[in-house]
Amino acid sequence: MAILRRKKYRLGDIAKTLKRSVSAIYDELARNETRGRYGPIKAHHQAYVRRKYSKYQGMKIVKNPGLREFVEKELLNDQSPTNISGRIKKHEKCLLPVSKNIVYKYIKSPYGRRIEHHRNKQKNRRRRRRRGSSKKLQGRTFIDKRPQYINERQRIGDAEADFLVSGRSGKGIILNITGRKSRAAFLEQIIAVTIDNVHLSFKRIKKRFPELKTITTDNDLPLERHKELEKLLKIKIYFCHQYHSWEKGTVENSNKYVRRDIPKGSDISKYSKRFTRFLERKLQRRYMNCLDHFTPAEMLENHRKRKKRRSVKEK
Repeated sequence: MAILRRKKYRLGDIAKTLKRSVSAIYDELARNETRGRYGPIKAHHQAYVRRKYSKYQGMKIVKNPGLREFVEKELLNDQSPTNISGRIKKHEKCLLPVSKNIVYKYIKSPYGRRIEHHRNKQKNRRRRRRRGSSKKLQGRTFIDKRPQYINERQRIGDAEADFLVSGRSGKGIILNITGRKSRAAFLEQIIAVTIDNVHLSFKRIKKRFPELKTITTDNDLPLERHKELEKLLKIKIYFCHQYHSWEKGTVENSNKYVRRDIPKGSDISKYSKRFTRFLERKLQRRYMNCLDHFTPAEMLENHRKRKKRRSVKEK
């Protein structure tokens, strides 16, 4: 821009060349010109100084080592600023409370550059490509027949399921079952995708999530023998309508966080089962606003403790 400015180009032509709006060029010159001249090095330095010494650049976090350590650790664990702020206010009483805006401003400050870089790496978003076949599954029970208490998330044990697939040249899938009320996600990697292996993965998750009573899922071909799976797990399966992925929004949201570590197009077989289990624990330790900033793991643990106390009283 400095070269074009010296050559007396009009602001409109500079904006078109740099693919920016005229107002953006005007604002840049107004902020960073010195005595009517614009220099890139001087402009960069002025922008850095403004940012560093701005009144609201997360200094509350910088000046408190314990708070800074907690915030940075949780941001690197992909917790959102909103959930970090809520968790501190409600459950981490030993830490100084901060608003979500202060956390965001800390990320944008020079002190949070490492965090900002980490978060920007996760933002490669693409529209989800539909998979599957036109072949219809027989004997499905659609979501319309699902009881109201499931729709209202009244009990732990009602869940949603989905499959995360590899890229075209890869192989393997990941089964994700996420509780509607607890938001606890359970993951199983399946390399050889056969119906028997899919059923085996469902059984493994049922062992870790014995409360499982119902599943809401897509019309995926690995569920072709869904009646057999219902008997095997002693559960009820409900199916979404074709291309209505929002009818299982809980597991779709969970998938989004899995895809931060296993991007779309990846070969799932290249990841270890240990890594898949690590992702499961990571998902279950996320602070969630809808859970009053508890984690899904804490929700399940509290539910199991209450159930155990009730059974002891009944005896």
